[in-house]
Amino acid sequence: MTQVKTGDTVRIHYTGTLQDGTTFDSSAGRDPLEFTVGSGQIIPGLDRALPGMEVGEQKTVTIAPEDAYGPRHAEAAQDVPRHQIPPEIPLEIGTPLQMRTPDGRSINVTVAGLTEETVTLDANHPLAGKALTFAFEIVSIG
Repeated sequence: MTQVKTGDTVRIHYTGTLQDGTTFDSSAGRDPLEFTVGSGQIIPGLDRALPGMEVGEQKTVTIAPEDAYGPRHAEAAQDVPRHQIPPEIPLEIGTPLQMRTPDGRSINVTVAGLTEETVTLDANHPLAGKALTFAFEIVSIG
């Protein structure tokens, strides 16, 4: 049987869960995820778990934050005066927003806190600092 190696295009079905068992992503009900092994298209910890596997093989791996979305950086969360946020933008904790840096780049942030005077915007990836568990199956190797 053919085994997965770096450079192969593979398709997998997967379910990603947090340590408390909460599912954060899954291919259930969708087409399998397709990517090239070793190309950086998926998180490093999952990428390294694939070589040597065969079609139909299943595996469950737990990936440390450093091999997933990295650690949380406290400096990536900033308080912004509430009056600087346009009134038409909905402000609820967990709301994803996009903002522009002074040099014109777009960055994704999440509303992480609200007070009468400030809005805390967090530019960390929502899964930063978290260990992730993936249960997956190799669907095809191309």
